[in-house]
Amino acid sequence: MANNQAPQGNHDPAGSTQMFRAFVDEAPQGRQAAPTSSGGPRIGLILGVVAAVAVIAAVAWLALG
Repeated sequence: MANNQAPQGNHDPAGSTQMFRAFVDEAPQGRQAAPTSSGGPRIGLILGVVAAVAVIAAVAWLALG
């Protein structure tokens, strides 16, 4: 059985990797830097989780007490 996955001729696998890296490094002007958020939604999420844990702890304390 022939090995069909072997490169044919003078194929340079490192050359295609270099071309891919060059393509990735050439990001379009509109997509170079994403705007950074100030963390507002993350603070709300943390406060929501803390409030949920406090409510669960209060319900468990009342149920067991």
